[in-house]
Amino acid sequence: MQEMSKPSKGAVFFSDTTLRDGEQMAGASMSVDQKVEIAKALKDIGIHSADLGFPAAGQNEIKAIQRIVKEAPLPLMVALCRTRREDIDLAAEAFADAHPLRCSAAIFLGTSPIHREAKLGMSRSQILDEIRRAITYARNHFKFVSFSPEDASRTEPDFLREVYGEAIDAGARTVAYTDTLGILTPEKTRTAVRHILDHVANIDRAYFAVHLHNDLGLATANTLAAIDEGVQIVQCTINGIGERAGNTSLEEVVTAMLLNRDQYPQKISIKPHLLTAISRLVERHSAIALAVNKPVVGRNIFTTEAGIHQDGILKDPQTYLPFDPDLVGGPPLTLTLGKHSGRAAFRKCLETMGLELSEPQLVQVVAVAKEADKEDWASPERLLSTIVAQLFGADSVGAVESTSAKSEVSFTKPNA
Repeated sequence: MQEMSKPSKGAVFFSDTTLRDGEQMAGASMSVDQKVEIAKALKDIGIHSADLGFPAAGQNEIKAIQRIVKEAPLPLMVALCRTRREDIDLAAEAFADAHPLRCSAAIFLGTSPIHREAKLGMSRSQILDEIRRAITYARNHFKFVSFSPEDASRTEPDFLREVYGEAIDAGARTVAYTDTLGILTPEKTRTAVRHILDHVANIDRAYFAVHLHNDLGLATANTLAAIDEGVQIVQCTINGIGERAGNTSLEEVVTAMLLNRDQYPQKISIKPHLLTAISRLVERHSAIALAVNKPVVGRNIFTTEAGIHQDGILKDPQTYLPFDPDLVGGPPLTLTLGKHSGRAAFRKCLETMGLELSEPQLVQVVAVAKEADKEDWASPERLLSTIVAQLFGADSVGAVESTSAKSEVSFTKPNA
């Protein structure tokens, strides 16, 4: 077996951590079977590497990794480890049946002052010794070892340079910059990434990744800024699930890159038309409900009720369509009929019901409908049938009846 493909300057590789960091989100625990199914879907969409779990957390973590190794082996499979030997030993046990070129230990250790002093009780020199010792030991078990300084965004820049230099000298093939608390802005992310690339002397001997959290809602923007500065690997989760406010959302970064190729020309391996499907899968298995207004994959992304928007969409969907639903395997474009809708949408709905009204009649129907209570809008077709019957007589409605409680009208794109 040849050594797996490596990130290059002309590519951005996606490392998914849905099965590890994503599962750490409160209420997101997944069964072994569910993890295997998600791993298969991750493989299908073109993930370069995946963080499969934290073996030290228990036997179920190890079982899930072992099942994935056998049933859904990804290009590179990763297990998270503290710097403890027992963690690394458990990771090696979990990957006992994996090809040595397809598994990796991801070691982490807190490096910020608050982590060194309050959590670890270690000095700077002790931290450096611990990093060297752990990576050296892991290299006895794994061909690929990565290192992440936990809370890098709050670590002193001069010490961070020493940390990365020590990790790379010890044999780390990948080093990651972490915003563990999700406190950065895009500008600060750029500065931090550029500082590391410019001032860590041996950074060219390792691949550089970012692992950013979303506590300020800036994880996607921060990740894009890091990519723009030259980061080669981005760690994300499906739907952005993860600790507290979550991690960088894979589907958001991928779509942003595809829609802005002038700014992000790097090659990516992700198959975007599978993004909505894997989003729904992760939503079901994690039990973390997707916000309807979630960018890219939320259920409202291709739905609108505003009259001006609906009028434009009926004339040409591109007027108010951020991107074609087919790009991400999304649902058909739909218009929600409601009090904010304009005459064009009302006419379209009436036509689908078999009712053709004159312009004056349409104006009367719209005026009455816009004053209806919210409860009456549970079935727009029934509401409109009732209004037409009241205004123009029951004969004008005929046998038209609502067959659905849906308040959406689907439209097919022109020339589709």
